[in-house]
Amino acid sequence: MNFSRILVGRGEGLAIFARVVEALENLEEFPFLIEPIYREASGLGDDDLDRLRFGLVRLQVYADIHRYEDMEAAQRMKYVAETIERVLFGRLLLEGEEGVKQQ
Repeated sequence: MNFSRILVGRGEGLAIFARVVEALENLEEFPFLIEPIYREASGLGDDDLDRLRFGLVRLQVYADIHRYEDMEAAQRMKYVAETIERVLFGRLLLEGEEGVKQQ
């Protein structure tokens, strides 16, 4: 599975994507990569942060679409992407606003 391609989408890559791919390829290392990913992300500008966030969202969407093909890989992708997104942004973009009344 080409995690880099999913993260990049149709845009340009970011150096931080390499750390995310490392976490996806070796889940045992993920706990030790969270802080370096956080520190690297803190140095990104607004546009690059948006690109990072949408890369994480793409991973979540891809995992949902392909979840029945390889459930373990899909769960790993969602876990890594959601955890990083929550650490960096405080919430998941796909969850929407909490407390907003649906009409």
